[in-house]
Amino acid sequence: MMEKLNLPSYPLKIKNSEKHYLIFDEIRKKYIVLTPEEWVRQHYIHFLLKEKQYPISLIAVEKQFTINNLKKRSDILVFNSNGTPDIIVECKAPSVKITQDTFDQIARYNLKLNANYLIVTNGLEHYHCKLDSLNETYIFLEEIPGYKI
Repeated sequence: MMEKLNLPSYPLKIKNSEKHYLIFDEIRKKYIVLTPEEWVRQHYIHFLLKEKQYPISLIAVEKQFTINNLKKRSDILVFNSNGTPDIIVECKAPSVKITQDTFDQIARYNLKLNANYLIVTNGLEHYHCKLDSLNETYIFLEEIPGYKI
């Protein structure tokens, strides 16, 4: 099956279809093809729900937006209670090394979304940044804060 990640393990719903395995997405309420990236995304969604206590109603998956007339999608987007983007999570497969390009990608997304936190993960390594808009830079954090009402 899929490799063990550097995240808590969760009782994810997986089923076998004719061609491939499918994993249930609690946010989209449907089964999705189980790819290595989807494995990371589903674990991170559960991490946000269970460990960080974010309400399911504030989490969107593959939210579409436009940058320079190109359609883009965020892997996971967490909104605050006002409905504005708070956290963008970019998920990669465990075999994908996280590079400057990955950070550039999520930073480009954030020019449009203006979230407070950016997270890049391949399930094994996790990078958490907080936007410092005053100095136009990102501060790396050990972890993101849990949900606050």
